[in-house]
Amino acid sequence: MSDYKEPCPQCAAVNWGITDEGRFYCKACHNVIEKTQDVISDEFAHNTKIQSISRGLKRKRGLDKGWQWYVCEGFQFILLKQAEALLTLGICSRLKDEVLCNFWRRYLQKSKQAYSKTLAHTRSRECAISENSSNGSEWPTDLEDLILDAPSSFSETEEFNFAAHSRSISSDTDASDTTSVRSGSLDGMSYLRPGQKGELLMSMPMTLAFCYMALLWMREPVTLVDLLRFVAGGHVPYLHVFDQFPEEMKLFGPDIRIFQVQSLPSYNGVFEKTHALAAFLDLTCFPPITEKCFLHPNILCIKYLMEANLPDELHNWTARVVKKTELGDVAFLRFDPIAKKRMVRYEVQAAALIVVVLKLLFLLDDRYEWLLSSFVGKRNKKNKEDTPWFDFRKWYKVMKSALDEAQKKVEEERARYPWKSEMPLFYSKENKWVVCKRKQMLVSLQQQFGKLVGSLQAVKKQNPSSFQFNWDEENTDMNCFLGHSLEGVMQEKGKSFTTVNPRYWLGTVKLCKKNGCCRHWRQNMKI
Repeated sequence: MSDYKEPCPQCAAVNWGITDEGRFYCKACHNVIEKTQDVISDEFAHNTKIQSISRGLKRKRGLDKGWQWYVCEGFQFILLKQAEALLTLGICSRLKDEVLCNFWRRYLQKSKQAYSKTLAHTRSRECAISENSSNGSEWPTDLEDLILDAPSSFSETEEFNFAAHSRSISSDTDASDTTSVRSGSLDGMSYLRPGQKGELLMSMPMTLAFCYMALLWMREPVTLVDLLRFVAGGHVPYLHVFDQFPEEMKLFGPDIRIFQVQSLPSYNGVFEKTHALAAFLDLTCFPPITEKCFLHPNILCIKYLMEANLPDELHNWTARVVKKTELGDVAFLRFDPIAKKRMVRYEVQAAALIVVVLKLLFLLDDRYEWLLSSFVGKRNKKNKEDTPWFDFRKWYKVMKSALDEAQKKVEEERARYPWKSEMPLFYSKENKWVVCKRKQMLVSLQQQFGKLVGSLQAVKKQNPSSFQFNWDEENTDMNCFLGHSLEGVMQEKGKSFTTVNPRYWLGTVKLCKKNGCCRHWRQNMKI
């Protein structure tokens, strides 16, 4: 402003603006000062007495501390919300009250965060305070640079040595006060330190590992792929779930890096964490996966054959492969953490079985399947009244179009994903006003652009389903191949049917051309 020429105490610039409250702020560094704008008005009432004298602005309050809470309590709240979301999707209520609750209690006891005489977070806080008190210095005022170096939603595989950057706390300060000054939670700072050997720290992907382990124990009809799809669709809370924290649970400083996520979890990441979590808890052998369970390969193959719009007759072939390879045995499918047995990726196994059957029938060497499709296409044109034979080329075109359209929708939804939280997050007292000001400017811009664009109808969130595609016979938009026949690729041999194709093509096996005369097949490990 032209009336105020004092330099900014933070950056020494002379470029002032006025906030909505009438206070001066620096346009260069967004620093808000105590000075307010002097309003000069010619409109006043005559013959009036001064009733009161302005005492100026109130002193800026410190950071509201709220409750004294630990990080494990935050994750407990998140697990509760995720379990409630799974119950709304039709999961048995025992998952929340019995299975998941007992898993969480066992984890707290194993990690010595609760149900133990010597609590881990109390011991780490006392050690940190005693070590830092000997130096007699203070913590850095700006923690943002330090905390930004830590990984988002801290994982036990990503170590960040916070002690190397931190300084000591004043010895005459109370322990609970010092921890709440630099962190909303009492143990947020120590939680980001590298853990001891054998310690399994909680993280946001670990909450999904708890949920999947409980679903696996209950043998519910939900695979890990389904769970991650529910998370991506917002049906299971994961992104910005800390917005639902009680108002008294203040998120500040290191807590942001613990609970804030910037990407969706991966399948392999959650799977490995589930395996590590089950071993850490010393769980007994999981309930058996029988032929009537949803996770059995025979049932999963039926689901994925319908999902992939493949003929129903292929299930007979997948069942034969399962029986031949003994992949459906209870001992193979059952998860036993004590025996250090690896978990089975049930959905990956079912998809691999379908691929093997397709290779048995159609060879899939990029030549045989197209020649066979040409023959089947001519036959279907001549016999339109009979049950159509399965045309691989036609199926490929239909599926490619459907998958491309679905992938485009996923990318559009991912582009509109609200990665930024609605609640302003700040790492220290100094940048609180800057973050709040930026948030106000963002909300104002969104409102202005919303008025320019016009009111858009909110897209109603669809109920989740285990199936992503609809291949009903009545659906005229897409060709349905579920009822097609496999007569074009099978032949009767004795009392049973076998494949017309006698070979099985493997991409890693190539014809040996050594010395120009060797015609044997050899294994090529370069994929």
